[in-house]
Amino acid sequence: MRGALLACALLACASVPRPAVADDALTLVDIYPTSFYEVFPDVAEHAGLFKEEHLSVKVQYAGNPSVAVQAVAAGKADIASINSDPIVLGYEKGVRMTAFLSHSPRFQDVLGVLAAGPIHTLADLKGKVIGETSIGQPGEVFTRALLAGAGLHPGDYTFAPIGIGAQAVAALTTGRADALVQPLPQDRIYEVSAHLKLRYFFNPLLSDVSNSAWVTSPATIQAKADILRRFSRAMVKAAILIRENPQLAAKYFVADSGVKVTDEAVADEVRLLQISQDLLPAIDPTSATIGAIPLRGVKLYTRFMYDNGLTSVVVPAEAVVTDRFIAGANDFDHRKFIAQARAMR
Repeated sequence: MRGALLACALLACASVPRPAVADDALTLVDIYPTSFYEVFPDVAEHAGLFKEEHLSVKVQYAGNPSVAVQAVAAGKADIASINSDPIVLGYEKGVRMTAFLSHSPRFQDVLGVLAAGPIHTLADLKGKVIGETSIGQPGEVFTRALLAGAGLHPGDYTFAPIGIGAQAVAALTTGRADALVQPLPQDRIYEVSAHLKLRYFFNPLLSDVSNSAWVTSPATIQAKADILRRFSRAMVKAAILIRENPQLAAKYFVADSGVKVTDEAVADEVRLLQISQDLLPAIDPTSATIGAIPLRGVKLYTRFMYDNGLTSVVVPAEAVVTDRFIAGANDFDHRKFIAQARAMR
C-alpha cells in the first residue's frame, strides 16, 4: 500500500509543471540621456510585469548605441535597447547581434522643421542648415537620400552639430538651424517640453520600417532563451498598458526619471505618450504579433545601407533579426489584459 501511495505521489508530482525559476537576473543597457523607450522597463517594473515573469531586471546606461552593443557583445549585459544601425554596421566586423523585439513600427530617422516656418517642401531646404546631434551621424545618410529625391545635391545644404535637448531646440528656434535630423521620439519630446510644433518629412521607402529594438547576442539567445521569452512577454504587456492607460504609465516613468513627481511632470509625460501612439508597438493591442520585426522591412533597410555606402555587402536580414520570441511574447489573453490595464490605478 505504501509503495502504491508513493508511486501515486511521484506520478502526481511529475504531472505538475515546475514553476519558472524565481528572480532570473537580466541586465539591460539603455541609452543616456534617458530614451523615450525606457518607459517600457519602467512600466514593467512598477506594474509587477517583471515579477510576474520571475525576472529581476537591472538597467545600466551607455552614452550611445555602439557602446551598448559592445557591452552585450562582451557579455557585460544581456540586452541593449537601441536604434538598430550598429547591429547592421557591425556585421562585417564580426559583431553579430540580433534584434528580437521591436520598440516601434516606425523608422526613427526623420527630418523636422518648424511648422510655422518657411519650409514647406524638401526643395525649400536648398541653401539651408540642417542640425544634427554631432557631425557624421547615420541620419546624414538618410537625409541625403531624402533630399536627393527632391533634386537637391550635397552642396545645396549644410549639416551642423547642434547637440541634443535644449541646445537643439535653441538652434532651431533662433535660426542657427533651419531643420533638424534626430530620432523621431526625441522630436516628440521637444514638442512637449518646448511646445514646438514640427512638420516632418519621412523617407517614403523606409517610413514603416522598424529600426529600433531590443537586441542581444546569439550566445545569450542560446543560453537564456526562456528568460528572453519572458522578458519579451513583459515588454508586450507593458506596451499594451502604455497604450491603454497612459496616465498610469506616465506616473511610473516620472517616478523613475529622477525628477520631482508633480502633476505637471506627469501631465507632460501623458501628452508625450498620447502624441506618440504611432511609435508604440501595440498599435493593435489584440494582435498576436506585437513586437514583431517584419523581414521585408529589414531587407529594405539593409539594402538601403548598402546602396548608400554604409556597408560593403548587403547584410542578410535573417542574420540581424529573429521572430523566435514573438509567439511566446504574445502568449496570454490580450483582451483580458487590456481590461486589466485599463482598470489599474
